Amino acid sequence: MITLQTPLCDVLNIKYPIIQAGMAGGSTTVELIANVCNAGGLGSLGAAYMMPDDIRKAIRDIKQQTDRPFAVNLFCVEDINDPNEKKHEHEVKEVLISLGKNLGIKEEHIQFQTPDLFNERFQVLIEEEVPIISTAFGILPVDKMEATKQRKIKVISMVTTVKEAVIAEKSGVNVIVAQGSDAGGHRSTFDIKEHPQGANIGTFSLIPQVVENVNVPVVAAGGIMNGRGLVAALALGAQGVQMGTKFLGSKESGVHPFYKKALFESTEEHTVITKNFSGRPARGIKNKFIEEFDRAGVHPLAYPIQNTATGNIRKEAFKQNQIEYMALWAGQGLRLIHRENHAEMIIKELMDEAEKILG
Repeated sequence: MITLQTPLCDVLNIKYPIIQAGMAGGSTTVELIANVCNAGGLGSLGAAYMMPDDIRKAIRDIKQQTDRPFAVNLFCVEDINDPNEKKHEHEVKEVLISLGKNLGIKEEHIQFQTPDLFNERFQVLIEEEVPIISTAFGILPVDKMEATKQRKIKVISMVTTVKEAVIAEKSGVNVIVAQGSDAGGHRSTFDIKEHPQGANIGTFSLIPQVVENVNVPVVAAGGIMNGRGLVAALALGAQGVQMGTKFLGSKESGVHPFYKKALFESTEEHTVITKNFSGRPARGIKNKFIEEFDRAGVHPLAYPIQNTATGNIRKEAFKQNQIEYMALWAGQGLRLIHRENHAEMIIKELMDEAEKILG
């Protein structure tokens, strides 16, 4: 018998088996996270690009607005120090200057140096005693996993294959989020050399196979937008769902208003997987930036170098309302996101629909 009160709720101390994805880049505002938590789900701060002091402030602000558990997401990925990438930087710079000319982008705006602040970010999470840490692109190093165990911090790891799920479980994580190829933005493929475009396994093929091979709670992610998606995920053995795109369209989301409009007006046919913005495969709504970078015939640099190099273009596009040069991350379930809504209502409507289906 399918029940909406799954063991995941006990593990994470939440009312409903719904996780708001920890999307980096400013979309996960304090208000979004706190309202998701207060509504019974698990809110997540996307901290992968944030400065340590900003993470600390956000955590404290979240704690002022909710007494419920929340998660903070970090990227666990080694920086690329490939000399071949260095030789390739000039080509990429020329393309980016050309793409950004209408935004006022000049040569000095294209930067390639990316500081590695992972240790500093993680230390803030320890010092601020966050309840839950979630990771993308890999698992926490052994010493940091040990630090979480000592402090009784729960750890969620996102995966895209059964092999990654097994690795994550062996490392000691409490929950595994299995991300199907339907998912928007960056998925958590561990080894991009092995899977250059990410491990593209559909959500509802991936979930039952992960469930069969691990013993910790599995959460389904990718293309899930409503109560029917939740019930379907539970039927396949998942104990909950993680949603990103749905919450990007919320009133509390920090994305640009034109970005939200694009979410509401796009369909499953409008998204593509691209490395052009960040150097790692990510699903987003196709726009001029993606098309023109592809047309230039220059291969993007590896992550995080490409992400840094395109950073000022994306910032200027945001400031100047130029949607064609923003990274419009989105999953494939776009027809199921109809309008802007409060996070609390998103969760309520999803649970009401799921309960109605289950009778």
